[in-house]
Amino acid sequence: MRRSVPGFVVIIISGFYLLLCSCLEVACVDETEAYVKANFYSYSDGQMIIPDSLTLYGINMESDKIYNKAIITPPVLLPLRDSTYYSTFIIIINGVTDTLEFRYWSYPHLVTKECGYTFYHHIDTVYHTKNAIDSISKTDENVTTINGENFRIYY
Repeated sequence: MRRSVPGFVVIIISGFYLLLCSCLEVACVDETEAYVKANFYSYSDGQMIIPDSLTLYGINMESDKIYNKAIITPPVLLPLRDSTYYSTFIIIINGVTDTLEFRYWSYPHLVTKECGYTFYHHIDTVYHTKNAIDSISKTDENVTTINGENFRIYY
């Protein structure tokens, strides 16, 4: 005599199997941090120029240097805090110190289902001192995870 499996048991087992298959973890391969991307230019001729040395850190965060007397590969990446409306940096270009302050607003953005959310930023204003920096021009005020230039720093 042959015994058959009740239909509801087959449905439950099939449901668990589908649930297991749909919950496989997939690694996040997308960029999840939105940085301000800046390049350096000569104020005399407008050509891109790389500083001989660059030191960069957030104000009152001297121990957490983003760049420390580094020879850089453009662009320079500056992290913005998503919990405030401004970020201030100390930047030392070839031994001359300046201050950069970004005023912005942040908003959440879904990167992917696997990567989750990140914060994008919209830059309203940039303030800077004029020791080494001559001027700063905004090329794209939207700071996203996409590679591209946001600012040109002329020195």
